[in-house]
Amino acid sequence: MPTLIPRDKIRQFIGFETEPTAWLNIEQDRIDVFAECTLDRQFIHVDPDAARRTPFGSTIAHGFLTLSLLSYFAEQLQLGIEGVQMGVNYGLDRVRFINPVKVGSKVRVRAKILDIREKNLGQYQLKLEVTMEIEGELKPALIAEWLFMQFV
Repeated sequence: MPTLIPRDKIRQFIGFETEPTAWLNIEQDRIDVFAECTLDRQFIHVDPDAARRTPFGSTIAHGFLTLSLLSYFAEQLQLGIEGVQMGVNYGLDRVRFINPVKVGSKVRVRAKILDIREKNLGQYQLKLEVTMEIEGELKPALIAEWLFMQFV
């Protein structure tokens, strides 16, 4: 269910936490396609035999692959200023890759609103702390401070 934030109650939503998104399976095909797109073909990502001999025991997703999946998860988070017409990625303030995502793992995202401010008339910047969880793991894959600009 979408969370629409009334413009006159923005401050009340600082600290609001979303429900987690649905799980997404990270398969080798997705990792391989990302490797080709970015030209990052390091063996730990694309060579299952060599990766089995590492401390990870299997291939792992690129950190930047997990980070780029935030765009996919953003729609499921369904956070918006009431009357939003459009939203754009505004950047990242901080990113930490905490735990590798092994092939075959499932990941999901939850978010916490750290700040909302009106930058210009009808333009609201949301600062979210997003955490990508790995099913069955105590430590998350990543934590990032992500900025969005929403236009009403």
